[in-house]
Amino acid sequence: MCIFCAIAEGKIPSKKILENDKFLAFYDINPQTKVHALVIPKEHFKDFNDVTPSVMAEMTVFIQEVVQTLGVKESGYRMITNIGVDGGQEVPHLHFHILAGEKLGKLV
Repeated sequence: MCIFCAIAEGKIPSKKILENDKFLAFYDINPQTKVHALVIPKEHFKDFNDVTPSVMAEMTVFIQEVVQTLGVKESGYRMITNIGVDGGQEVPHLHFHILAGEKLGKLV
C-alpha cells in the first residue's frame, strides 16, 4: 500500500486541513514554505496522467475550499503536481502541493 493511501485510510496519522469522502488535505511533514499542504484523492491514481476528468473536476472544487480554509486564496499560492521520475514525483499517488504564506520566487 502506498503511503498516501495509508494516510487516506487513517492508518498513518496526518495533520488534516480538510476532508470529505473523496479527498483529503493535510500539512506536509517537510514544509518548503510557511504554508505547505498536500491534497490527495482518496482513490489511488498514480499521477495526473491516470486521473479521470470527472475526478479532477471534483478535486478542483475541493482545492478551492482548501485554499479558502488556509486563508491564502486572496494573497496567493503556488499549486504543483510532479509527474514521474523526471518530474520529481517521490510518492506514486496523485497529489498537489499548495505552497503559500510567503512571497515565492519566479520559476520561469
